[in-house]
Amino acid sequence: MAENILEIKNLKKYFPVKGQNTEFVKAVDGVSLNIKRGEVLGLVGESGCGKSTLVNTVLCLTQPTEGEVIFDGKNMFSLSKKEMRETRKDIQIVFQDPFWSLNPRMIVKDIVAEPLSVQTKMNSSEISKKVEELLEMVGLPREGAYKYPHEFSGGQRQRIAIARALSLMPKLVVLDEPTSSIDVVSQAQILSLINDLKEKFNLTYIVISHDLGVVSYMSDKIAVMYLGKLVEYGETDLIFNKPMHPYTEALFAAIPDIDTDIDNIKTLEGNVPSSINPPPGCKFHTRCQFAKEICSRTEPETVILDDGRTIACHKINNTNF
Repeated sequence: MAENILEIKNLKKYFPVKGQNTEFVKAVDGVSLNIKRGEVLGLVGESGCGKSTLVNTVLCLTQPTEGEVIFDGKNMFSLSKKEMRETRKDIQIVFQDPFWSLNPRMIVKDIVAEPLSVQTKMNSSEISKKVEELLEMVGLPREGAYKYPHEFSGGQRQRIAIARALSLMPKLVVLDEPTSSIDVVSQAQILSLINDLKEKFNLTYIVISHDLGVVSYMSDKIAVMYLGKLVEYGETDLIFNKPMHPYTEALFAAIPDIDTDIDNIKTLEGNVPSSINPPPGCKFHTRCQFAKEICSRTEPETVILDDGRTIACHKINNTNF
């Protein structure tokens, strides 16, 4: 069994409402999960469910309200500035939009070299050689190092972003919607590249995506979030073949395929409630077709089922439901 590289324990992140001392946006509200070394975790849910805030808190880009994040045996929120700087090189991120995540005023060599300049003691010639190797590794020509980002296509820019993220050979890479801003052909190529690099360097990924096809293709495990809560978490095959939480079922039912009649596509009714004033009890009960009285007054406990998945739902947990 592989060891856990990341452990998230009861993580909460509340943002104060401007001008208010007693109201908070509960962006992440008590999330716990583990990621093993070499594993790929897919993080899914509607916009505003807390996916990005969860990852930003794990990366220490924002301070938590409560909870712990243990990365590679270290408590991330207890590290000194020096220790944090040292740990930073082991966690990198590939941003969603390669058109905005690359500085248009810098040539590719300087963009990819930036982490090397900050975190290593390489001289300029060593850095130049390393950058060229990284570009070749992601399928770009060495001479591309001396061009500007606008001289590349969207898919090629995302390759540059991947090269930058892997320049320090991190242990954990966050992929934030890695294919959402590029064409379909480039998407397939980028996904293949990401998988090849994972196998080659034994990388661990967190994949944030609205595209459930991408998540299914890449992930070993899936975490489904709703209104800051983790509602279902487990092996990808289990959850895709037999989703159990009503929210997960609704998400997957909305996925069209080539045989789907557009008039028969199922969509989830209603809007996500306010994260400032979330509903009492189960946060999903206002949109759930199975909701009963207990759902509106009591928050469901998170339990581990026999198949290993974690779920928080009265319908699943309560035999008298």
